[in-house]
Amino acid sequence: MQIFGVDIGGSGIKGAPVDLDKGDLAQERCKVLTPHPATPDGVADGVKQVVDHFGWSGPVGLTFPGVITDGTHIRTAANVDKSWIDADARTLFSERLGGLPVTVVNDADAAGVAEMEFGAGRGRKGVVLLLTFGTGIGSALFVDGELVPNTELGHLELDGHDAEKKASSKVKEDHDLSWEQWAGRVNKYLAHVEMLFTPSLFIIGGGVSRKADKFLPYIEGIKAEIVPAQLQNNAGIVGAAMRAAHHAK
Repeated sequence: MQIFGVDIGGSGIKGAPVDLDKGDLAQERCKVLTPHPATPDGVADGVKQVVDHFGWSGPVGLTFPGVITDGTHIRTAANVDKSWIDADARTLFSERLGGLPVTVVNDADAAGVAEMEFGAGRGRKGVVLLLTFGTGIGSALFVDGELVPNTELGHLELDGHDAEKKASSKVKEDHDLSWEQWAGRVNKYLAHVEMLFTPSLFIIGGGVSRKADKFLPYIEGIKAEIVPAQLQNNAGIVGAAMRAAHHAK
C-alpha cells in the first residue's frame, strides 16, 4: 500500500509516495525550499509543487513544525511565520490540493511514529524519546509504544534560552561550531531532558542522524541508551504517510 507523505521543515518541504509495507519511500523524494516568510499560502504552494511533481491523487499526510490540536488547528509556529497560529491547516492544504484528503501531524511526532514502527524504536517498551535536530529541536515521547503528542521539548529552557536556540543543528551551522563543541551543548540538553523524563532510549533524528559518529562519541554521563534514527531524514515523510493511512481507514 502506498500513501503520500510530506515533511514541512524550516528550510525545506520534501515528500514522496511511501510504501507502508516496507516503511520506506517508494520513489526518490522531491524537495523544494521553504518560502521566507513561511506564510500559510507560501507553504501550501510549496506542498502543492511537491505533490504535483508525482501526479498524486490520493490521501496525503503532512507534518508541521508546531503544536496541532484536533488534527487541524495550528497552536504554535516556532520556525515558520506566526500567521500560522490558529490556522485550519487541514482545510487549507486540502483546498490547495484540489480536495484531496489531508492529515496533518506534528513533525517530530510523525518521525517518532515511523521510528517506533520501522526503525530504532521498534519493539521498545518503557519511555522512549525521539529528538530531531534541525532548524529547531523537535520531540516525540512514547510510553510503551503509545505517543504522547505535541511535547515540543525543544522549547525547554537551557542556559536562559529556548533549548533549540542553543543546541539545534542550525545553531551549529550559524556559529560554525565543531562537532565536539556542538556535542557539549547537546549533552547538556540531553541531561536536562533525562532528568525530567528518565527515558530508557533516546533516538536522535533529523539530518544530523546521518553523521551520528561525529558527535555521539562526545556525549557523556547519560544513562539512557542513545542511538541514531534508522530512517534518518525520511522519518517524517514515512510517519506522515502512516498517519494519513490510519485516518483513511
